[in-house]
Amino acid sequence: MIKLSVSLSGHQTSISLEKEFIDALRDIAVKEKQSIASIIEHIDDNRSPDSNLSSAIRIWILKKYQKA
Repeated sequence: MIKLSVSLSGHQTSISLEKEFIDALRDIAVKEKQSIASIIEHIDDNRSPDSNLSSAIRIWILKKYQKA
């Protein structure tokens, strides 16, 4: 697990994800010319209130790769 620190809506938070998900997130960010923080903020804004952020990120990445 790798801890990733990002600022979401002005609040610092840490997210723990497996290296493979961090690598995938970085790859997507480069391809879409976005920052990792902006992608995570988008995921955070659109996730279900009963899901945690790390899980929401994993699911978002999975869906992104399934669409490709």
